[in-house]
Amino acid sequence: MTDSIDALRARVNAFVEARDWAQFHSPKNLAMAMIVEAAEVVEHFQWMTEADSRQLDEATKQQVGQELADTFVYLMRIAEVCGIDLIQAANAKIDLNAQKYPVEKCRGSNAKYTEYQ
Repeated sequence: MTDSIDALRARVNAFVEARDWAQFHSPKNLAMAMIVEAAEVVEHFQWMTEADSRQLDEATKQQVGQELADTFVYLMRIAEVCGIDLIQAANAKIDLNAQKYPVEKCRGSNAKYTEYQ
């Protein structure tokens, strides 16, 4: 088991390398594969109520977890192929969102930042 992003990335890269799959892992192909997996996540929730979506049974939770894992692995591969540090990019995006969505203007609201700037 791996318990860090770096260890997981190394494991995924070794998995891909052992199978000679890097040749198929263009950013375009990886992005399309990731969105297919994300759609499979959505499929589990498609006809649920809000309340049901918050209380998944164990079987559904496991299935959703598998689809989230597939999505996450493809996300990691896109970042790897494009040379993007996901941790750095996520932190930079949170910093940007903190500017766009200051607490005093948006707490408890789901309005887009353009509605109050």
